[in-house]
Order: sequence, then C-alpha cells, then structure tokens
Amino acid sequence: MADKKSFVLRVDSQTYDALEKWAADEFRSINGQLEWIIHRALKEAGRTPKKGTPDKEKPGKK
Repeated sequence: MADKKSFVLRVDSQTYDALEKWAADEFRSINGQLEWIIHRALKEAGRTPKKGTPDKEKPGKK
C-alpha cells in the first residue's frame, strides 16, 4: 500500500454539507469520498500516476 500524505482542506459549510450527504449516500467516509473524487478527476484528465513509477525524481536526476 502506498504511503498516504495528509493535508488540511478548507471548504465553506455548504460545500461540506453537500459532500457529507454525497458520501453518506454512497456509504463512504468524507475522506473516502474525496479520494474517490480526486482519483476520478485524475483519471478523466489522463493524469493517473503510472504503476511502478516513482512519485518524485531521484536525487541528481532532472
């Protein structure tokens, strides 16, 4: 399993409420719903990370 990074996300209360309802409707946590939304957006944009490729460049490489 890949390492997960944490970060703070601030959204207005109406957006949060809508996200909370959407997550509940699909039996997901809010965090799980956000991960699903982000993964779907990356896939639709053709930006899904390739399997087996490093997340960052190795030191000394450009």
